[in-house]
Amino acid sequence: MAKFYSEVTDELQQFIAQQKLFFTATAPTEGRINLSPKGMDTFCCINSQTVAYLDLTGSGNETAAHLIENGRITLMFCSFTEQPLILRLYGQGQVIRPRDEAWEELSAHFDSFPGKRQIMLVHVETAQTSCGYGVPLYEFQQERPTLKTWAKNKGEEGILNYWREKNQTTIDGLPTYILETTEPAQR
Repeated sequence: MAKFYSEVTDELQQFIAQQKLFFTATAPTEGRINLSPKGMDTFCCINSQTVAYLDLTGSGNETAAHLIENGRITLMFCSFTEQPLILRLYGQGQVIRPRDEAWEELSAHFDSFPGKRQIMLVHVETAQTSCGYGVPLYEFQQERPTLKTWAKNKGEEGILNYWREKNQTTIDGLPTYILETTEPAQR
């Protein structure tokens, strides 16, 4: 039932645009696998080989450190509506920060969110669909306002302080380079 694609086709891009939730998975060479849910209209398809999502400030910064270390990332979308489908995008990711040259062009793809931290740019190597028959039906009600409210109340200086305290290393101790002006070349 699985089908593989060498690109994110128009049909797959339409499926992605309908989803309110997606998941990211990364792992360091040694250490814990990170799997995170994402939402809030922070994902876009740039073209058939490139996708990106706006990463908002959160409790950890695992994905950035993992991408800097080895670049591997998998994104998953699954339908919770009548038409079942699971879509996985496998690729190499890159962290784009507000200090980076590509930030201005890439950030134009997203609405402005308080607490925006970085953009995860993914060069898709393979897309895979599978049936999704075991995924339950759920009905979307609304986005949670909690993260936006939290970030807005923190303000820019509060967010920077939060990054200093909580976002500089992963749970396995890898550096995220969130506050550095230079970082090692990403894979």
